[in-house]
Amino acid sequence: MRRKIFVFIVGLLLTVLVAIPATAAEVAQGKCLSFDTEKNKLMIEEYDTNVSKEHPYGRPTGKQMTFDTSKALIGIAPAVGDVMRIAYTPRGEINHAIRIMNVSKQDLMKK
Repeated sequence: MRRKIFVFIVGLLLTVLVAIPATAAEVAQGKCLSFDTEKNKLMIEEYDTNVSKEHPYGRPTGKQMTFDTSKALIGIAPAVGDVMRIAYTPRGEINHAIRIMNVSKQDLMKK
């Protein structure tokens, strides 16, 4: 009886541990190219993760990404030219934003 309970608990833990990464969101950071509140669309030019004094948020990659912002939590409103950090879930062709952070304006508030 104890063995059956032990096997059940181990199996349940393994199932939970395997399912956790499937719910994780992805993160993108880049310069805001456009933000349309009527169509709930945000477009950025993605930055890489190579941070330096010349590029404190990373270097532009030239890759453009578009996000559906209809259900996103938005901090300081995006403006063209601001650096944005977006947590999102990709579903097919559409990237659904979960949380949008205006990194460049948050940094100004700290100073």
